[in-house]
Amino acid sequence: MPEVKELKKLDVAGSATGDKTKREFFLQWHLTERCNMACSHCYQSGESCLEMDISAIRETANEVSEMVEDWEQRYSLSFAPSFNITGGEPFLRQDLFEILDLLRSLGWETYLLTNGTLIDSERARRLKDLADGVQVSIEGSEGIHDSIRGRGAFQAAARGVNHLVEAGVRVSLNATISCLNVEHLTDLVTLGSNLGVERVGFSRLVPRGRGKQMRDAVLPANSVKAAYASLLGADHKGLKVSTGDPIASFIDDSTWEDSGDVPIGGCAAGVSGLTLLADGTLTPCRRLPIPIGNVRNDSIRQVWVESPVLNDLRDRKKYNRCGGCRHWAICRGCRAIAYAWQAANGREDYLADDPQCFVTSQ
Repeated sequence: MPEVKELKKLDVAGSATGDKTKREFFLQWHLTERCNMACSHCYQSGESCLEMDISAIRETANEVSEMVEDWEQRYSLSFAPSFNITGGEPFLRQDLFEILDLLRSLGWETYLLTNGTLIDSERARRLKDLADGVQVSIEGSEGIHDSIRGRGAFQAAARGVNHLVEAGVRVSLNATISCLNVEHLTDLVTLGSNLGVERVGFSRLVPRGRGKQMRDAVLPANSVKAAYASLLGADHKGLKVSTGDPIASFIDDSTWEDSGDVPIGGCAAGVSGLTLLADGTLTPCRRLPIPIGNVRNDSIRQVWVESPVLNDLRDRKKYNRCGGCRHWAICRGCRAIAYAWQAANGREDYLADDPQCFVTSQ
């Protein structure tokens, strides 16, 4: 096992439980690559694959649960583990509720990430007992959302959100920030308040998958800083506004000293979570398409400890300019965006600079 500090994640949005004495560990689980939409900014390819069946899902879930339990006992640590279940669109799995029930039985918090369009009142009612929260992707007002996700997508997603709220499910909205919606982000906060959701979150556009066609919509660093400063610094009257983006944690750059050589927060890749794709492939992050193993053949515990890619991500000396930044241990930039930006230029470097970092760009 890597040094235990490498398992702690400092997230602008806070831990799943809100208990800062617990270390986060999450598995972002893509049950399917299938989707009922073809969003222009999607970082996934949508290619079909042989999906894991319920038996393989049970075996893998038990393995990762036992791994975290062993860490707790062996190192006298306390964890706030969670499953983040998504796709593609997870509701295209006919056995979704069976899977959620299985995962909940392990005692981990379980969250569902969806486009919201397939949620009716019955499904919302069932989710009340099977999910600790549901995140629905909404990019802005109806015109903006439909321009990205397709005609009628906004109304369908809003209906899904209404069903969830009426069923008593904790709901958050999430938007991908780009040139298409950056001038209208406060409208999304207002929408979230009107819909009665608990939280509105934001992440940056990763130009890969279908999203690589939107490279020109990637915001410059100063615009990212201005957007986060406006969103995170305002009083939203009880509505939580947050982001897990590592660079958002130091909008006021002047207050930080060098954070050291051991990653204690920021980008989760290799530090506080893994991604599991529908065919069993493991990657460091849901948006960083570098295979590091496959649960059909490999031990998750062994991958976590021995993967050269994960160990590179934990090693300050391996980084380019980010390695010389005093924020390295609590940030490291978004590895997925750095990788996608380099790939667009014909290079594959997951340790490259984050092109939207407003500290190193100064």
